[in-house]
Amino acid sequence: MKAVVTVIGNDMVGILAKVSTVCAGVNANVVEVTQSVLQDYFAMIMLIEISEMSCELDELQKTLNQETEGMTIHVMHENIFNSMHRV
Repeated sequence: MKAVVTVIGNDMVGILAKVSTVCAGVNANVVEVTQSVLQDYFAMIMLIEISEMSCELDELQKTLNQETEGMTIHVMHENIFNSMHRV
């Protein structure tokens, strides 16, 4: 099982490191990452493996929001993401 993590906010040093550290702390493996900086704004989409994760997705999202103050972070199970984006 996988989940999609999106991160948007003002660019600053260490965003990817903070998000991946939190994921590693709950045993969620980062599978793929794409990120971009648009002027002063940072945008990232991360695919994580959650089969062995030690917490629920909402708890992961709360922890990520606490660790990356000022960023907007969403965590969504891949099934919900795929259902929402079907044409």
